[in-house]
Amino acid sequence: MTDPFVSLVLAIVISVIGAWFFWPDNGVFWRWQRSRQMTERVRREDALKHIHQCEIHDRRPTVQSLGGALNMTTNDVTEILAALESSELLKVEGHVFSLTLSGRDYALQIIRSHRLWERYLADATGFGEEEWHEQAEWFEHQLTPEDTARLDAKLGHPTHDPHGDPIPSASGKMVYGERMAMSTLDVDKPARIVHIEDEPEAVYAQLVAEGLHVGMTVRLIESTSRRVRFWSGGDEHTLAPVIAANIAVQLIPEEDREEEFIGDSLTNLKPGQNGQVIRIGPQIRGVERRRLMDLGVLPGTIIQSEMNSPMGDPTAYRIRGAVIALRASQAGNIHIVPIEENS
Repeated sequence: MTDPFVSLVLAIVISVIGAWFFWPDNGVFWRWQRSRQMTERVRREDALKHIHQCEIHDRRPTVQSLGGALNMTTNDVTEILAALESSELLKVEGHVFSLTLSGRDYALQIIRSHRLWERYLADATGFGEEEWHEQAEWFEHQLTPEDTARLDAKLGHPTHDPHGDPIPSASGKMVYGERMAMSTLDVDKPARIVHIEDEPEAVYAQLVAEGLHVGMTVRLIESTSRRVRFWSGGDEHTLAPVIAANIAVQLIPEEDREEEFIGDSLTNLKPGQNGQVIRIGPQIRGVERRRLMDLGVLPGTIIQSEMNSPMGDPTAYRIRGAVIALRASQAGNIHIVPIEENS
């Protein structure tokens, strides 16, 4: 015969475990259900985004390309395609599939959220370039259209993300500017970087390590089947053609060229020398840019180089009466006109 006390304890344990698993909203079972549904939704949205990217680049999406992009098996991709078709987001005819109007609108909403979040990270936070894409890959699935509209308004309705990709408007329109591959420039013709592809991740990391950003000016030195050499940011860069292909540029109009290339880098000042600020380069963004402006680094400000640290970095500069230490990565992106001692 079972001991009543043991039976009572077992009943309590079973009740506690049952509550832990099935408690409304917060039980393990319901959290698992929401997580599973979230994962399925994310996969469907990623599939829509991949198909849309294929279509705008005149490439035909396939089960294999989706499987590679989403890291999924053929069977899983087939199930997702069936779900998208049943939701009238996808039109499937044999092995050919394309977005419906509703599917295109849905894909553009995900792309809009992604690119606006990258713009937000670049302009309003201290996150580095290598973190933008991964964060946006998560937030694009969390933001509602209302959240995205508020973010768009907060940022001042930007037209492009920090990589130079157009941000879809609420109605799905995108502003495309003229661009060309950097390697196709005429030698010594000034141009401005208008797009840097952020995938594959390893290629983008190399471009970031080179200090290259949208908005920088470039002058091509040499372009061959083995290398692409160019000037940008006061340095000479050499890239393999497959890496350089991820950079798109726009020619600088004749009337803007003189203004674009005047000035020097603050790092070139020697202790005791002065320079007048022309601008802060586009490489400095968000919190760091606002901090420099708050310190008085504005067009017209006179900055004097005071002294170098024993290790050479940072360097002390006198800015509006205060001595401020700036790293070479900061000072190198502050453009100045040197002031001669007898001027």
